Amino acid sequence: MEIKSPSNLGKLLRSFVSFFKQVLIAHWRSLLTLLVGVYVPLQIFELLAVEIWQNQGAFPWDERILLAVHGTASTQLDVFAATLTKLGSFSIAFPIAILLSLRLLLQRRWRSLIYLITALLGSAIINNAAKTFLHRVRPHLWESFYPLPHSYAFPSGHAMTSMTIAVALIVLTWNSFWCLPIAIVGSLYAIAIAWTRLYLGVHFPSDILAGWMVSLAWTVGIAFLIKPHLTKAIAENNQSAKEDSLLPEETATSN
Repeated sequence: MEIKSPSNLGKLLRSFVSFFKQVLIAHWRSLLTLLVGVYVPLQIFELLAVEIWQNQGAFPWDERILLAVHGTASTQLDVFAATLTKLGSFSIAFPIAILLSLRLLLQRRWRSLIYLITALLGSAIINNAAKTFLHRVRPHLWESFYPLPHSYAFPSGHAMTSMTIAVALIVLTWNSFWCLPIAIVGSLYAIAIAWTRLYLGVHFPSDILAGWMVSLAWTVGIAFLIKPHLTKAIAENNQSAKEDSLLPEETATSN
């Protein structure tokens, strides 16, 4: 093996550092998104899950927040919360997903369609698996008019469903006029559904937070894998590109 001189090694190191800086400059947005949208949420979810697994109970702030929310209870809010919470259930999200899927299908936006289906189904599978594995019981701090669901509490399925829909729509409308309005409405929607679950006393706040975090990490993470906007970028560079086109290297191979 040829032994590099110190001067050659120095040149190699400078070349590597220069290339590394170029990569960071070119991809800093993606790296920041992965950090904020995937790594941090997963870390928060892990901390919550490990604590619940070890102690099999609620956090001190869980009960305080629940009791504070319950302190605002009234007959009118009871009816409002019981009605609004249905919008976060899978039975409501499923028809919405079907309509969105049909639209994407008719538009031949295959990647966007695959992304939406994967995001929603994956979120449901993760939720059921986590509930079964951690088997955290529902809170029972007061006699509620609303019946407790028979499933386990952690993480909240309503929180995951609402967050998945909101984030998926933001991803699908990214860099369009509709992105900001959907981000605002989607955030309010997720917060409203979370409030109903706390008000009705069927979830701890940590259930909601965990549902949000794992849903956010999953929905953002698979966007980097499936790349629902890849075909849009191809179309902008190539007028003949179609929504059902494959990856650039696959397209080049097929020509």
